[in-house]
Amino acid sequence: MDTILNTAKSWLTDFFDPEVRKEVQNLIDNDTDELKDRFYKQMEFGTGGMRGVMGVGTNRINKYTLGKSTQGLSNYIIKTYGKKDLKVVIAFDCRHNSDTLARTVAEVLSANGIKVYLFSELRTTPELSFAVRHLECHAGIVLTASHNPPEYNGYKVYWTDGGQIVPPQDGEIISEINSLSFEDIKFEANDSLIEIIDKDVDEAFIEASVAKGSFNAAGKDDFKLVFTSLHGTSITAIPEVLKRAGYKNVTIIEEQAKPNGDFPTVKSPNPEEPEALSMAVTKAEEIGADMVVGTDPDSDRLGIAVRNLDGEMEIVNGNQAMILMTKFLLDQQKQKGFKGNEFIATTIVSTPMMEAMAKAYGVEFKTALTGFKWIGKMIKDFPESNFIGGGEESFGYMVGDFVRDKDAVTSTLLACEIAAQAKANGSSFYKQLIDCYVDYGFYKEKLISITKKGMSGAEEIKQMLKDFKENPVSSVAGSKVKWIEDYNTSIAKNVLTGEEKAIDIPKSNVLIYETEDGTRIAARPSGTEPKVKFYISTNTKLDKAEDFKKVSKELDIKIQNILRELNLG
Repeated sequence: MDTILNTAKSWLTDFFDPEVRKEVQNLIDNDTDELKDRFYKQMEFGTGGMRGVMGVGTNRINKYTLGKSTQGLSNYIIKTYGKKDLKVVIAFDCRHNSDTLARTVAEVLSANGIKVYLFSELRTTPELSFAVRHLECHAGIVLTASHNPPEYNGYKVYWTDGGQIVPPQDGEIISEINSLSFEDIKFEANDSLIEIIDKDVDEAFIEASVAKGSFNAAGKDDFKLVFTSLHGTSITAIPEVLKRAGYKNVTIIEEQAKPNGDFPTVKSPNPEEPEALSMAVTKAEEIGADMVVGTDPDSDRLGIAVRNLDGEMEIVNGNQAMILMTKFLLDQQKQKGFKGNEFIATTIVSTPMMEAMAKAYGVEFKTALTGFKWIGKMIKDFPESNFIGGGEESFGYMVGDFVRDKDAVTSTLLACEIAAQAKANGSSFYKQLIDCYVDYGFYKEKLISITKKGMSGAEEIKQMLKDFKENPVSSVAGSKVKWIEDYNTSIAKNVLTGEEKAIDIPKSNVLIYETEDGTRIAARPSGTEPKVKFYISTNTKLDKAEDFKKVSKELDIKIQNILRELNLG
């Protein structure tokens, strides 16, 4: 506690604003528990940026913790590129303080002699990624906490290629930041180096999204969409993109259209949560819409609901959306002719069905750690290869490589193109998904998230993962565990034969069991929230579409049995 108290007292110097000093003194005098939580550690700049609860303290998002990270980033950019003609672009989302924190970040960069392009108002994360290359910047920053609760904020850092920072840059930037004290932050802005941007970049991004996401789908006049931005940034881009692509029957949920950092109409602004789309789904049922799309606050994830075989609106998960989008893009490329350098990509906790589909089309399949920065890195590392598309189970997708992060703007248009064309052909988005199961195998997944907050929660998560690793199960749902993939040691071991293989991707705190029948169970801690996540994937054959409901129920039962066996149900 003495260390925590000394850290807190260091915030009572004249360097910190008077109201900050007052709040810290009040915590010291009156609230030991809150003081402890705010100062027991530094708000860490992780592998892609930082995210946390806003407030005063070293373990909070505020002008000082963001300022220190930005000072370290500034130092790193100058060391890497020299001092001449440096440029960084900054965007921010709808969250509380995002605009003022973005201004602070811009001021610190400018104080270091770096030219800053600052968006005038909130913009989507994919537009920020696009803008890095469009404006020929050395880096980009977006102020966002994605779909976290309202009390959170943070920022993500992008490098010259428009992708999020990856090794070795991330570690080098972290070292630079850790070498600084708060007093090293240069807060005195050089206003002549801060340029406000908006319409010109918007226009370029929207044009590119329409060009990359349009495939001359038939049936647009007969296609009805309900769209919700869930109080976030996508309202600045998606309605216009859909309009220019020829979609006229778009109903926007007005109650959720106004950006609002409190996200007042939802428990969580996360399209992975069915509740987030409930208002839009109700409207779709009311007006007989074909599809619902909802996006998270910074518009990199999208949730989709479509009519199932019974004509009811059903939310498709991220794996299902990814499969159908990727198949559609592969079919488009096939019509043009494969050149042999194409690849699709996903993450190690996403559906193995992506690999099965890649084999069927004869294209390369690449897999990465969780997080789109790794897919962006593939594009940078293999410039001679042609990235068709790819995604992850957590409702993110990227169409081609003009944006180097998950992109709900272009993906929304792509989803509409697939659904409109399917309807015109007498099929549907849902039926085409079932056709994929017949062609490539019926894969069904389930995600279990367990939240453990605070200092004790972090220890509990650590222990759960340790137990999962040190006490492995020998079988799952009657099928023997064959492989245990340990991404911390980069070794995959066949526990039946003793064979070992190296895992050729960066180390990470992930453990995966794979059984003889192809069932996969992955465990990993969340990188941005106090959660541990378990990913279950099962599969079987689907001989014909008519058997879909029966086989789907069988897989549901298998998943429930697995959850019980692992004490997760």
